[in-house]
Amino acid sequence: MSRRFSLEFHEGIQVSVAAILANPASGKDIRRLIAHGSVFDNQEKVRMVRRLILGLERAGVTKILYMPDSYQIIPRALNSISPSIPVEAVEMPVRNNQTDTTVAAGIMETLGAKCLIILGGDGTSRVACKGTVAVPILPLSTGTNNVFPYMGEATVAGLAAGLVASGRLPVQECCYRSCMFDILVDGKVEDIALVDAAVYNDVFLASKAVWQMEKVPQLFLTRCCACSIGLSAIGGQLREILPEEPCGLALELGESPYTTVTASIAPGMFAEVPIQKMSEMAPGELFNISVSPGLVAVDGEREVEIPCGSSAGIRLNTDGPMVVDIRKTMDLARDAGLFR
Repeated sequence: MSRRFSLEFHEGIQVSVAAILANPASGKDIRRLIAHGSVFDNQEKVRMVRRLILGLERAGVTKILYMPDSYQIIPRALNSISPSIPVEAVEMPVRNNQTDTTVAAGIMETLGAKCLIILGGDGTSRVACKGTVAVPILPLSTGTNNVFPYMGEATVAGLAAGLVASGRLPVQECCYRSCMFDILVDGKVEDIALVDAAVYNDVFLASKAVWQMEKVPQLFLTRCCACSIGLSAIGGQLREILPEEPCGLALELGESPYTTVTASIAPGMFAEVPIQKMSEMAPGELFNISVSPGLVAVDGEREVEIPCGSSAGIRLNTDGPMVVDIRKTMDLARDAGLFR
């Protein structure tokens, strides 16, 4: 099938619905508010929604649904723009936690949404990995975390979602599957990590104290992009992983005179991290965790316990969320005449 032919609308499509899910600040963002005097996450979501709507309109979406929230993210964005298509909230209880995203996703799919765009980081993006809905979910980071560093590309994300929702393209044409980790304990998957999994040899250490790198003997990274924030920034200095080449890095940390990298371990915090050994991880490959008992910090905010005497491991797979391929989406949008 040629690209030109694949961009034509399929017959019988009457309504092209896309949905935007934007949860307000999480507990982690509230800590940022106390520390820095602002909740960047919510403010940036408002700005991103404006650009998202522009991209969705341009790509042929005829209706946008959104989840309500106490911060009024979408209504605030609509205060300064006048979209030519209806933008409607779904009716649902608002509890101001991550379950709101899951509930909203199911309602939106029932109401005919063909593509969901999630604004947020780890918590909301994990909905895409849990299989709660069948329609494509495109996560878009707000830049305060290290999950998907595409905060400046909201318009392009809207174009990609619009091309999919309007029936012009299958999601695989303008997106790619990101990698993620399965964290296994005694052969059972206990959690998933979208970005990194840090192994701690101190069972009393909370995962939020991720900057205590001397207690991290192993670190696993699902992707290594130098522009990312957090522990995954380590990999950006070691090896860049491209969308077409899904792999990960398994790092053995400790005193080493050979390799030391500067890691961004928290907003505005950096540390010198010595690397003893680096191994590339292929999809499906299992790496053993050498600490028992211990903890695994999942994406820097949750913990998986490794009881004494248990075996644990990390396995890379390619079932992560769909991430917009920025360059490819721009080429497809131009070919579709969306900028004429």
